[in-house]
Amino acid sequence: MPDTYSQRPGVEMVVSANIGAVMEHQRAAELHLKAAREGRVDVGAVSEATRELHRSQRKLSRVLQESPLSPDNLAKIQRDRQFVAQVQSDILTELQEKGTFQSLWQALEEEEKRKDNLQDIIIREEESRLRAKALQKQLLDIRKEKTLELQRREETTAHLKDQLQEMEVKTSLERKYVKSVSELLVYQGQKLNTRQEKELADEIKMLEDKLEEKRRVHTEVESFLKEQQTSLVDKLEYWVECYEKDTENKQHEYNSLRTNKNNNLAQLQELAKKYRESEQVIIEDRLQKEALQRQMEREQLEKNAATKVQSWWRGTMVRKGLGPYKKAKKPKAKERKKGKTK
Repeated sequence: MPDTYSQRPGVEMVVSANIGAVMEHQRAAELHLKAAREGRVDVGAVSEATRELHRSQRKLSRVLQESPLSPDNLAKIQRDRQFVAQVQSDILTELQEKGTFQSLWQALEEEEKRKDNLQDIIIREEESRLRAKALQKQLLDIRKEKTLELQRREETTAHLKDQLQEMEVKTSLERKYVKSVSELLVYQGQKLNTRQEKELADEIKMLEDKLEEKRRVHTEVESFLKEQQTSLVDKLEYWVECYEKDTENKQHEYNSLRTNKNNNLAQLQELAKKYRESEQVIIEDRLQKEALQRQMEREQLEKNAATKVQSWWRGTMVRKGLGPYKKAKKPKAKERKKGKTK
């Protein structure tokens, strides 16, 4: 036990009393829930007993966690003592060797990181607990819905049973009616069958007469067909002979046509060869003419360019007075006076 609690009298009794009260409350909630499940109370009492049991369980876990004598608290205090002792020994060693206390800052930073991690774990645990509460509430709602649905189905089952009884009564009445109708239909069928048998006998007699007549007609048709067959055989022999003669004549015509075709093909190939040669000559002549035309155009362009260059040069010489276009020198003043007296 920590020193802070070892000097306080009655701590173990207080903790035991709190745990005992919570356990009594939880046992009462379990009995209430058991009674509700056995059907001795209504559905609302079942939900209330379930919530009460959950509350007692949460209270018990909180009391156990907050108890100073819990194994978790004792282990935590022991870990804190070991940590402080280790930090103190490290600081003393560092102060003696180096005269600094950097290990203290490192230990504090590591402890802060561990604390942040624990805080994150606590936050996630709280979120999980809230999610579990929401799921429990959703489960209670689903149970209510299922209970209501079960009641509706029971009502539907009772209604269907009533309909089944009505259908059984209706079916018995329909069975009796169908039986009487069936007997009547059988009697009518027997009468109709008797009449149909008589009609069929008359029809059989009529068909036998027609069959005899068809036999006689068949004999006459057969003799006629034999005569026609003999005539057709003679005609077939005649047409076969004509076919053979026509085939032979057409074969001769085909041979002559094939010979003419080969001759015409040879002539056509010769003409195609001459056409290709003529076409090649025409293409070469056209290329020569085009080359000559381009040469003439190039010469004309060169001539025009030379004319322009000569004109530009002549204009330049005239403007600047070069060569034969040089300006004459002015006469002196006396010569100008003499010229005036004369």
